[in-house]
Amino acid sequence: MSVASEVRAEDGYDLWLRYRPLAAAQRPAPRTIAPSADTPTLKVARAELERGLSGLLGAAPAGDGGATILLGTPSGSPAVAALDLPLKGAGEEGFLIRTVGKTTVIAANSDVGVLYGVFHYLRLVQTGQGVDKLDILSAPKVNHRLLNHWDNLDGTVERGYAGASLWDWWKLPDYKDPRYVDYARANASIGVNGTVLNNVNAKADSLTAPYIAKAAALADVFRPYGIKVYLSARFSAPIEIGGLKTADPTDPAVRAFWKAKADEIYKAIPDFGGFLVKANSEGQPGPQDYGRTHVDGANMLADAVGPHGGIVMWRAFVYSHEQPDDRAKQGYSEFKPFDGQFRDNVIVQVKNGAIDFQPREPFHPLFGAMPRTALGMEFQITKEYLGFATHLVYLGPLYEETLKADTYARGPGSTVAKVVDGALNGHRLTLMAGVANIGADRNWSGSQFDQANWYVFGRLAWDPEDSTREIAADWAKMTFSTDPRFVAPVVAMMMGSREAAVDYMTPLGLHHQMGRSHHYGPGPWVTGGPRADWTSVYYAKAGPDGIGFDRTATGSNAVAQYAPVVAKRFSDLKTVDEKDLLWFHHLSWDYRLKSGASLWDGLVAHYSRGVATVDGMGETWAGLSPYVDPERHAQVADFLGIQKTEAQWWRDASIAYFQSFSKRPLPAGEAAPAHSLEYYEGLSFPYAPGI
Repeated sequence: MSVASEVRAEDGYDLWLRYRPLAAAQRPAPRTIAPSADTPTLKVARAELERGLSGLLGAAPAGDGGATILLGTPSGSPAVAALDLPLKGAGEEGFLIRTVGKTTVIAANSDVGVLYGVFHYLRLVQTGQGVDKLDILSAPKVNHRLLNHWDNLDGTVERGYAGASLWDWWKLPDYKDPRYVDYARANASIGVNGTVLNNVNAKADSLTAPYIAKAAALADVFRPYGIKVYLSARFSAPIEIGGLKTADPTDPAVRAFWKAKADEIYKAIPDFGGFLVKANSEGQPGPQDYGRTHVDGANMLADAVGPHGGIVMWRAFVYSHEQPDDRAKQGYSEFKPFDGQFRDNVIVQVKNGAIDFQPREPFHPLFGAMPRTALGMEFQITKEYLGFATHLVYLGPLYEETLKADTYARGPGSTVAKVVDGALNGHRLTLMAGVANIGADRNWSGSQFDQANWYVFGRLAWDPEDSTREIAADWAKMTFSTDPRFVAPVVAMMMGSREAAVDYMTPLGLHHQMGRSHHYGPGPWVTGGPRADWTSVYYAKAGPDGIGFDRTATGSNAVAQYAPVVAKRFSDLKTVDEKDLLWFHHLSWDYRLKSGASLWDGLVAHYSRGVATVDGMGETWAGLSPYVDPERHAQVADFLGIQKTEAQWWRDASIAYFQSFSKRPLPAGEAAPAHSLEYYEGLSFPYAPGI
């Protein structure tokens, strides 16, 4: 039978949990699933195992010669307890998978740990790895692994590119879409254990009784899968729904409002996770409106949810009313002075970089600057600045680059990953949050390959030091095909895709060069408006003398927010990585790169290289049609065509704009932009998605 005849029509709904029949040579020996305790979570664990093995083996699991799979915890299963397994290292959510004679044991200290173990076992089977002799102990390094949904109550999704919100608030709580269960299954399969249901630009209505009931309905669906629900809290809610005249966090009536609100929520949702707060940022209300601090606001809310076991995630993405000399310094300047002053159940949620989810940013300086404060990582899974849903950009390398970055806060090896998982500074409250890319589209994320960004986020939240190349390979095998003739080129394409996007969008350390407001397409000419630091020209600082933002001691001195050894490396043109060059330095168009090319020539070469890489991705994908069903192959091919067109647009528009300052000719062999600068500046997209 040919490869092509084996593929079946699919639309992407099943994500990486397809459970399609494996080739005979890849199928493990059949095993009977032993009886397990009748708890809600163990029921879904057993059902998932039966579903997965039935699909992968082509028949319901049935043992041969006494081979069995045993699920359970020592406290809930006498058979598991009798084995006296070493589960101490599994912690509360981890698991042990061990072969004991003819029995494969999937054991944990909690039911949800067993569920995670089941998904891990199924992954091994799906990816064609042997399961006959196993001894695997795995535990999450981060204890709060959350999706942040920027979903609005009207069904829209801010920076969403996968259709309407997954949450049908209008029909909740009376109707619970069966799709919510599949959402929970997918998240549990990658270890995600929490979800913030509403946008950080929150409406106070989310905290009213009708919407608490709706959130409670979702919590009931998610609970067996180990997923807690959280809500974004609007700081001015005491005024808007509480009848007060102030939201001052020191006011006794305001504190009483939040205590009562927390009590109300926990009565409806006993395992409610807590609040996410965006305050004094982009016009959102906050404690500074009353002359108070981030500590005052966060600790007030922490006191309200603390007695119930809840946490507060206080975002460090802030703007002051006064525009600073360098917005990259803002978060550090506002939060560093408060190190050690937050409650034990407060975690400061910090974006990976100091600007805003750019195609490339150096790690946020706060990660090396607040040892006495729990800091959580905020990544963006949705691609607000990386081509929306139509550009194939695997974000694993971006996440990995950030997590592996060394803060030198306690000397060499003080990586961001060790800050996030608490190992560096001994914090028990740990968090990795991802701004979700999920919507009501049938394929969940707007494109087939954007599913990989949801997947890699979950895997890295479990283990921030995992390999994103290996994660990409697992995803490709589970989502499409285990055939190495497919997997190898697809993983290579995925691993190179983010660098390609950086090349055709923001090479050599450029950043924030997109269109205004909707962030679609190139806009290096964007200027004016309410804030200079919302424009592109503020960051590129292109002129006849050169290009780039000087953040060394001769400029904004943002480098001083890093440890001295890091600051020295960023400041020195001999040691700064050229990937970050124009982030930290303003240089002449004729500055010589390490390749010997001028900065202008090198910039043009990067733009062109990005376009060429995307062109190559299209050719690679075209040759892989025998391994993928026609529907998904066609959609990916169409999107790669869009990406190629838009990558060329990014290249041409950027070159046209910057050449108006450099006045240098294009390097030999480089094509001129297809249109004039005036043409590109005149393009308008009033209905771009995600605003």
